[in-house]
Amino acid sequence: MEPKTFIPIQHNSKSSGVVKNMSILLTKEQRKKLIDELNKGVAREITAIIQYSYHHVMAEGMESPALSEMFEKVALQEMDHLEEFSDRIHYLGGVPTTKPNPIKVGGKLKQMVQDDLELEYQAIRLYKGQIALAKEIGDTTTRLMLEKILTTEEEHADKWETVLQKHVK
Repeated sequence: MEPKTFIPIQHNSKSSGVVKNMSILLTKEQRKKLIDELNKGVAREITAIIQYSYHHVMAEGMESPALSEMFEKVALQEMDHLEEFSDRIHYLGGVPTTKPNPIKVGGKLKQMVQDDLELEYQAIRLYKGQIALAKEIGDTTTRLMLEKILTTEEEHADKWETVLQKHVK
């Protein structure tokens, strides 16, 4: 394994046109691996935002007002996650993707909640793997960010599990 070295890199910020020095204690290969993994998170978060926003608008039925509000709240939380992923990718010298994963829309309210629960399960599996990678590489900042996001995704999964058990028929 290649030893970790202090590698200053130049990064052109397209939004500001300013060149800033960015120094991180990761090899080029480690940064690339992290950026690729984090972009999977970006794609997942974009997917979640679209899916939850769609469900917020399309929810119908007796439980729909409360669930519609829940869909909207979770979509906003996913937007925060998207921003965190994107900021970290940018810091590491990468460019966040703009392409979502396949989006599940439509169906009855119960199907929407089931689809959203599956989306959360996918995120939990993905982020646990990314946490392990960040830990292996020694990137504490990325690991801590992912652990914080993972906590929220587990809360979302718990919310949808509870909804399915108690409310949606």
